[in-house]
Amino acid sequence: MMRAARVIALDGKIRVSCTAALGVRHVQRILFAFQDQHPNVSIDLRLSDVQIDLVREAVDIAIRLGPLADSSMQRKAIGNSQRVLVASRAYLEEHGRPQQPDDLLHHRTIRMSNIVGSEMLVLHSQEGRSCSIPFDGLLLVDHGLAAREALMQGRGIAPAHIWLVDDLLQAGSMEQVLSDYTLEPVPLSILIVPGRARIKRVRSLIDTVSDALKALPGIG
Repeated sequence: MMRAARVIALDGKIRVSCTAALGVRHVQRILFAFQDQHPNVSIDLRLSDVQIDLVREAVDIAIRLGPLADSSMQRKAIGNSQRVLVASRAYLEEHGRPQQPDDLLHHRTIRMSNIVGSEMLVLHSQEGRSCSIPFDGLLLVDHGLAAREALMQGRGIAPAHIWLVDDLLQAGSMEQVLSDYTLEPVPLSILIVPGRARIKRVRSLIDTVSDALKALPGIG
């Protein structure tokens, strides 16, 4: 007779820092499920797009999008987050659907002000050619959920991570724009304070979060 696998009892606190929009849209659910499995684990979730000093802030792990500058942290690469150009169906029906990149110059756009270089949109064609389009719209936001809300309200066109708008695309209220072109993907990583991964509860959470993030829409 095979014995059932023994579940290791975990307890204690884990401090997690996460990119804000990703945390609200997806990571919270992952953490809830982890706590359901390990009810004695306390989680301190801190949502911010600012790259903090993990040691100074006593954070165990950080989930981050984009290039990483802190080489003193242990890094676990999750994959790349794919982005697409999107707009609400209502906006496109009122203002028309762009047929080529230059058409974006005549549209309202939503830009993330806290992303370096976001004032220039780089698109890659299926033939391997790249083009750069000025993308300094009337609306600038510094939070992914604000960009999502602006898109839903028909404020214009914006590049968005697929995991941010996948439900809206599936529902049909949001549409992909210029689908023959691609945007540069953004690296997704977990940063770990050296030595913290040796703690069983932290190691277990890292494994759980890593597997769940890899299964998110647009992560590859």
